[in-house]
Amino acid sequence: MEEVFVNKVANSGLITFNLEDYFPEGQRKYIDIKDILFMGMVLKEKDFRDWVKTHDWSPYKNCYVAIGCSADAIVPTWAYMLITAKLSGIASEVVFGDLQALESVLWRNALSNIDLTQFVDGKIVVKGCGDLPVTAAAYSEITRLLTPIVKSIMYGEPCSTVPVFKTKAT
Repeated sequence: MEEVFVNKVANSGLITFNLEDYFPEGQRKYIDIKDILFMGMVLKEKDFRDWVKTHDWSPYKNCYVAIGCSADAIVPTWAYMLITAKLSGIASEVVFGDLQALESVLWRNALSNIDLTQFVDGKIVVKGCGDLPVTAAAYSEITRLLTPIVKSIMYGEPCSTVPVFKTKAT
């Protein structure tokens, strides 16, 4: 008698959600204000304003830009505002913080534009492996978005998942 193999994964009703499908494409850049400070510690307003006025901003065109200061210096808030204003209309996105903060904002923006109605009451497997740098912030954000509307969320591949969330039976 011939043995019949049943593909339980295919018959499970699981929906695979691949975060890579929503990866925000584009170049990321970081502006470190430390490099503009006097002796790497003090912001001189006139010198800073001159730098903002004369700096070549063209390399930031259509880029995602993070602005921060890696030195232990006191930088007035308006300094970040000046750079942000200068990049307005040039960069695709400007964020205060490091490149990790930038990635968090980019993922939040990308995932907030998804029509989630297709996942209502679904059993979702958020794909865990891939070729693109998907951050923990992206996994956290999609979990936040899906939790109120799905029956369950798992992490990994349909053949090997880690349970993350399951609605309680009512």
